[in-house]
Amino acid sequence: MSSPPLFELPLFPLQTVLFPDGLLNLKVFEARYLDLIGSCMRSSAPFGVVALKLGAEVRKASDSVAFESIGTMAELIDVDSAQAGILQVRCRGMRRFEVKSSHQQADGLWIAQASSLPDDESVAPAETMQETVKGLANAIATLKAQGSVPFLQPFRFEQAGWVANRWCEILPISLAAKQKLMELPDAMVRLQLVDEFLRSKGVVT
Repeated sequence: MSSPPLFELPLFPLQTVLFPDGLLNLKVFEARYLDLIGSCMRSSAPFGVVALKLGAEVRKASDSVAFESIGTMAELIDVDSAQAGILQVRCRGMRRFEVKSSHQQADGLWIAQASSLPDDESVAPAETMQETVKGLANAIATLKAQGSVPFLQPFRFEQAGWVANRWCEILPISLAAKQKLMELPDAMVRLQLVDEFLRSKGVVT
C-alpha cells in the first residue's frame, strides 16, 4: 500500500486533546493565532490541534515547545469578536492526522507536513456496553439541565467511536491518557477501555 499524501497544516498546540466530532471553544488573542483564524475563515480551511507535551499555550520567547505527533483537524463553526483583539471561536473536530515533520515560522506559528489517519469504522456498541451508552445519554441530560451541553449534535449513540469519544472528553483522566485513547485506531477497543474505567469507578454496573 502506498503512503497517504502529505499536506501542509497550520498547528494550534493546546493543553487539551481534541477528538473527532468534538466541540472546542477557544479564546484567541495572540497575533499568530488571530492571523491563523482569519486565514481559515477566508479559505474555509481547517487547522490542526495537537496536545502539548512541553511548554505553555501562550508563547514566551524562551519557551521550549513539544507536542504530540497525532492530532485532530478542526473546522470553524463560528467566530465572535466582541472585544477588540480577542476572538471567541467555536470549532468542530474532524479527521485525525499524523505530523510527519514541522517547522516554526518567524511569527511563532507551527506548520506541519501531515498525513490523514482513517476515520473510525462505523460500528455499533457491543450489547455488553449498552449501560455505558445509557450512561452517556444520562450524563448529557444532566448537563443539559445544568445549562451546559459540551457536545455537538447530532448525537450518534449508535456509533461506538462517537460514544467512546464523548466519554473521553468528560472523564477525569490525564491529558496523556486522553491522547492515547484518541490515537487508538479501533473504536471498539477505545469504547471497551472506557467501559472498563466506568465500571471500575462504579459509574455503570
